[in-house]
Amino acid sequence: MLSAIDSFLMNDRPRALAGLRRGVVEFLWFGIKEARACLFVGLFFAAIFLMPRAGIAGIPRYDLLLVVAVAIQLWMVRVKLETWDELKAVCLFHAVGFALEAFKVSGNIQSWSYPDFGYTKVFGVPLFSGFMYAAIGSYIVQAWRLLDLRVRHHPPYWMATTIAVLIYVNFFTHHYIGDYRWYLAACALGLYSRTTVVFRPLDRDRRMPLMLGFVLTGFFIWMAENIGTFWGVWRYPNQLGAWSVVHISKWSSWSLLVIMTFTIVASLKHVKAKIHIAQD
Repeated sequence: MLSAIDSFLMNDRPRALAGLRRGVVEFLWFGIKEARACLFVGLFFAAIFLMPRAGIAGIPRYDLLLVVAVAIQLWMVRVKLETWDELKAVCLFHAVGFALEAFKVSGNIQSWSYPDFGYTKVFGVPLFSGFMYAAIGSYIVQAWRLLDLRVRHHPPYWMATTIAVLIYVNFFTHHYIGDYRWYLAACALGLYSRTTVVFRPLDRDRRMPLMLGFVLTGFFIWMAENIGTFWGVWRYPNQLGAWSVVHISKWSSWSLLVIMTFTIVASLKHVKAKIHIAQD
């Protein structure tokens, strides 16, 4: 059924639309495709919201969420919504995210914490948490196909990889040698200043700066993080007594993390075929 829905959404036959009507229809179509690209995100977060904090049948919710996340991911591969190569990339996101989580909740750092018990907690981090990072990768993979994304004037891969690695390293080192996120953001802005993403919401190509896409995606992740902390899945130190909005600075962190995630997705063979590397 989902394959039929995807075929319908990706049907780019010319439509007789003009003016304001075209703008409204394309905007709605874009929103529908974005929602469909968030399939893993939506199912996973629905499980988070619906799962009782006490768990079910004596099984802690962190452990149940891990089972749900794995089941969703395997189902998406089985029904060919994701390929095995894409699954490998998603697993890499999971590993990268888990390593960051383990560092951030460690005794010397304690940037946030997972307050509930779970059998599948390792170094204080429930294993399901890596799927919150994998969800970002899954979204990008799905959006790439549904919106027929193409990238123009992408920087050379070695440059993109270098800035992605530095962004990731800064999440660790800023606790010891200072936070260089804004310097890295400036470098990324210069690196991707000419880069545009071409996408097809309906039957015509549209363009936007790739950096704007990074920032907007980071904003929606920040909003999801507010929902996750409100439901007590994890908490920042200032939220232990009473919930408060996640600091706006996290928006920049998530936007930078999206750049890193995009770089991993861009290494997939079928994605590389739709990326134009700047030659000057």
